[in-house]
Order: sequence, then C-alpha cells, then structure tokens
Amino acid sequence: MKHSFKIITEYINDDFRAMQAQPEDTEDVLSLLRETAEWLRSQGSSQWSALLEGEDSHDTAGAIRRGDVFVFKKDNDVAGMVILLQQPSAWDFELWGPKAHQTDGAVYLHRLAIRRKYARTGLGRDILGWSSSGIQFDNKHIMRLDCVGDNERLNEFYPRNGYTFVGKINGYSTFEKPFQS
Repeated sequence: MKHSFKIITEYINDDFRAMQAQPEDTEDVLSLLRETAEWLRSQGSSQWSALLEGEDSHDTAGAIRRGDVFVFKKDNDVAGMVILLQQPSAWDFELWGPKAHQTDGAVYLHRLAIRRKYARTGLGRDILGWSSSGIQFDNKHIMRLDCVGDNERLNEFYPRNGYTFVGKINGYSTFEKPFQS
C-alpha cells in the first residue's frame, strides 16, 4: 500500500527531528517500546505489558516496513515514536465500529512513546500536536486515538491537547481531533 503524506514540520521541540522510521531504526524503536512498558509496569499499569513477553499486537517491525511509524530523534537517538495508520487496524474496527468501516478520512494514532530520559520535556505533547498539524495525509482530515479508560492522566492529557472525547467502549476511551490545515 502506498502511503501518501508530507512532513510539514521537520523539527519539533527545538531539538527533535521528525522522520519516517526506517528498517535500521527497528531495534531502537522496539527498545523504546520495551522501556516504556517497563516504566508503565513500575507505575502499576499492565498497559503494553505483552511487549515484555515478546508479543507485539501492533507488529511494529512490520509497521516500520509499511511506513506507518514515525520517530523523533535528537541527533541519532530515537527519543520518541508514534504509529500513524492510514487504514484502521482490527483493534480500531473493534473500538470505532461503523465509523472505522467508513472511508471517512481518519488516521489512527497508536503507541506514542517517549524514551524516559526525555520525559517531562514536552516531547509527548509535541509529538501529539505534530501528528495532527506537522504532517499532512492525502484525503485525511481527522486523527483518532484510544487509551485505557481508567488511566486518568491520559484521559486528561488528550482533551488538554485539543482532542474531543467520543466515548468509552470495552474499558477504553476514544478521542478524535480534526487535522489543522
């Protein structure tokens, strides 16, 4: 599948460069995801814990090969990443139901992660903002994402950053935001 997008804002948060992940970034991206899963576990969350057992429901290596993963580097260090799907995954179909079955111009955001040494720099907020205004996708006009329904910090974070709460389904909160032109 051909991905049609244009990165509009290459540098975010002064020091971090946004780029499409390449196959040579795979190990760094997987390391970042495992680090994030470990941190979540240390905070008492089981979110992303399957990554620690070697299960990757998002097939991150495949997503990199397909061009769906974007990394944010400081020099050559992968400081953060996000998966932006131009076609809904099976998970998206489950959560968004009929909305995901329509060709309604949505991009689905998954696995926003920040290397812990860059936590509290605003990078997470900046990646979230970049995802809806620093990149343009042909024929796409809305960003969708979900998070665990009982994660108060995330359920407050997304509305603070312009996302509208859509609803809860199966214990997950869903949010969406129009792309900024």
